[in-house]
Amino acid sequence: MSTAAIVGVGLTPFGRFQDRTLSQLAGEAISAALADAGMEASEVEAAFVANSMASVTTGQVAIVGQAVLRPLGFSSIPVYNIDNACAASSSALDLAVQAVESGRAGVVLVAGVEKLFGKVRGDSYRALNGAVDTDFLTASRIDAESESVFVVSVYPERLGRYRAKYGLQARTLAEIAVKNRGNAALNPRAQFTAPISVDDVLGSRVVAEPLTALMCAPISDGASAVVVTSRDRARSAEMRPVWIRGIATGMGAPPGAETVISRIARRAFAEAGISPADIDVAEVHDSIAFNELLAYEELGLAPAGEGARFAESGASSRSGTVPVNTSGGLESRGHPVAATGLAQIIELTAQLRHEAGGRQVSDARVAVAENAGGFAVDDTAAAVVTVLGADPGRPR
Repeated sequence: MSTAAIVGVGLTPFGRFQDRTLSQLAGEAISAALADAGMEASEVEAAFVANSMASVTTGQVAIVGQAVLRPLGFSSIPVYNIDNACAASSSALDLAVQAVESGRAGVVLVAGVEKLFGKVRGDSYRALNGAVDTDFLTASRIDAESESVFVVSVYPERLGRYRAKYGLQARTLAEIAVKNRGNAALNPRAQFTAPISVDDVLGSRVVAEPLTALMCAPISDGASAVVVTSRDRARSAEMRPVWIRGIATGMGAPPGAETVISRIARRAFAEAGISPADIDVAEVHDSIAFNELLAYEELGLAPAGEGARFAESGASSRSGTVPVNTSGGLESRGHPVAATGLAQIIELTAQLRHEAGGRQVSDARVAVAENAGGFAVDDTAAAVVTVLGADPGRPR
């Protein structure tokens, strides 16, 4: 039995909210999470707050957690500020689980908040490009205020190696983007919900061949929050716990037989006592459509080189064998960097509670989230894989 549980979740809509502060966005998500858990702020014993981009987009260089929590009435508790690029709030969740499992805290708040829209467009790009090491950024010779080094350099190189080895049609990537937009249409908090077709995706602006604009995640503002408690606390009240069965965090390594996602997925699955065959639903880091396809293979949902066949078969659709990105994913739900990891967890919590409405996956019992971010030297800088399980006491 897991010893840490998610008992409350809260999520803002994702989009452009230039008239709202970090504290206002975080406050909406945190208030919703506490209400969902049936708790008051005074019951929280520690908080982990994730943010990666505010120093550039808002000028809040440090103490983001304290700055957003004090106006909400929090005081005295230990607050830890977490920056791990796009994997920030997933990393914060890992630390919260450790705090609960060690007995240091019985109720822990985890929040991710981001304002990626700056006063000028260049702020957004400068913030995003700060998620690679400076030597790599300099060598890439991009315009750091008008281009994303990830979309112009990091992702195309990775995609090019894959295509050279296995082959991959642009149409397959477009189909993934269309699938995710269809899921987002059922998600009231998604940033983009208007229907799109494969032709729309293929006809949108080419970013770096074969990637088009509609295959890429947008710039987003937003916040997410969860309340994590100990097993005893989760069982002592009228709560709807979702159990954190396994979680693993890691950084990149020199090129080898396995990617960082594959390595940490194996660790998370071992901790949870599952195999890829046990997964009922997944949320993965589709910052571009290709990254979703690659995640199919890295998580063991499809063999190496078979991600395209997995997608084309409909296996990752809502009615498929393993629905992926039922929230709409980063491509359509939106990607407010430090809030993204918990947004994945919140979607999977809804699925395991059977509260996902039109997005609901039938009889979902085991879920996995894959979240990754940044780039250092030659690989992803930070990645987290989390395995969640439905409450054993909940009827099927």
